[in-house]
Amino acid sequence: MKIVRLWISSIALCASLGAAAAAQPQRPATAPTPQDEAQDTPTTTRIVRVPVTVTDKKGKPVAGLTRDAFTVLEDKRPVQFDFLGETRELEKLPIYIGVLMDTSSSTSGKLKFEQEAALNFIYTVTRTRKDQVAFLTFDDEVNLRQDFTTNLDLLNKAVSGVKKPGTQTALFDAIWLMCDEKMRGVNSPRRAIVVITDGDDTYSRVTLDEAIQIAQQTDTIIFAVSTKGGFAGSAVPGVEGGTVKDSGDKQLTRLAEETGGRAFDTGDILALERAFKRIGEELRAQYLITYRPQGPFDGSYRRIEVKLNAGDGLRVKSKRGYRIDREAPRQ
Repeated sequence: MKIVRLWISSIALCASLGAAAAAQPQRPATAPTPQDEAQDTPTTTRIVRVPVTVTDKKGKPVAGLTRDAFTVLEDKRPVQFDFLGETRELEKLPIYIGVLMDTSSSTSGKLKFEQEAALNFIYTVTRTRKDQVAFLTFDDEVNLRQDFTTNLDLLNKAVSGVKKPGTQTALFDAIWLMCDEKMRGVNSPRRAIVVITDGDDTYSRVTLDEAIQIAQQTDTIIFAVSTKGGFAGSAVPGVEGGTVKDSGDKQLTRLAEETGGRAFDTGDILALERAFKRIGEELRAQYLITYRPQGPFDGSYRRIEVKLNAGDGLRVKSKRGYRIDREAPRQ
């Protein structure tokens, strides 16, 4: 199957760096510099969308809540919001899911395990002929191997066709490209990325903060599955039992929590199945809150907090902020 490589050309960036590039070779860019795009392309979106999940003390999603159950704060100030549907209404809409799989050199001993994990998720969580799935791999390059489709055979072929890992890990670039190139244009507010990885980002031009912000801007929830280590005695090749969390795992946790998702640490098949089941439950039990932000539209970052007015022991998960669009310049 032909691999479609995701590239974004930045004319302004190339022009400004042309002389320097001719003087000395530079590493090929797998993603644009977000600040450059923000300067070149003013936007005028004036609706903030906040997908929300509520869970109980056991982590099970809670359905049946109404608009009156929620309070929404932006920069600590209450906002008037619309409640566009309970779980039953959102259930009618397709979910667009990007499955991002790490194929850096550290995955060479567990590539088959990651492929099985990706297929396990696709087959058990997505709804046949309704939910749309795209499959992307990342190492020192970011490759879209299958665009959004409901065809499970095409997805199976794309995942199974990964044969050789690369070298570096461009995780943040992969998130940026999936959100900016794919999630931004879909016709459903239900959007999620599932990242399957075992290592730290080592190659991206995009930073962790920028990856979080593009996910928040495109209303994309990130679920991260770390396959770095499993339980003691794990039978998965390449997985070391009892591995402790490191800086890479903490970054995955922040990616998930800042966007309203969840991070899972597992290299164990049974634990992996439980993680995918939990992701599926949360995707099926969302609420959607929308509101119109107030000016000034100056490109500043604004914090969002969604609270429950009642319900001891319940936890609300949503994106924690977004960057307000700049006012389009007057002609």
